[in-house]
Amino acid sequence: MNTGAQAEQWAAQFLQQQGLKLAVQNYRGRFGEIDLIMHDGASLVFIEVRLRRNANFGGAAASINGPKQQRIIRTAHQYLAGLAHIPPCRFDVMLMDDVHGGNLQWLKNAFDA
Repeated sequence: MNTGAQAEQWAAQFLQQQGLKLAVQNYRGRFGEIDLIMHDGASLVFIEVRLRRNANFGGAAASINGPKQQRIIRTAHQYLAGLAHIPPCRFDVMLMDDVHGGNLQWLKNAFDA
C-alpha cells in the first residue's frame, strides 16, 4: 500500500471513530477523484486527504488550491447526479504530516461549492 493510500485509510478510520460512516473510498469520476465520501448524520461529506512531509512548497493545505477545489466540486456533482435524493453536503480536508495522522488537522467546511 502506498503512503497516500495509507493516509486515506488512517483518515477513514479516524473519521469513523468520530462518528462518520464511510459511503465510498476513492470515488473516481470524469473530472477526478474524491478520497473519501462519508455520512455525518444527515450530511454527505466529500473529504480530501493530504499528506505532506514538509512545508517547503506550502505544506498540505497549500496543495488544495482553486483548480484542485474545482475538480473536487465537479466530481462531487457527478456523484450527486447518481443519487435519488441530494442531502446537505460539505467539503472537508484532512491534513497530516505522516501516514499515522501526525500533526492532524481536520478542516470542516474547508471550501464551498
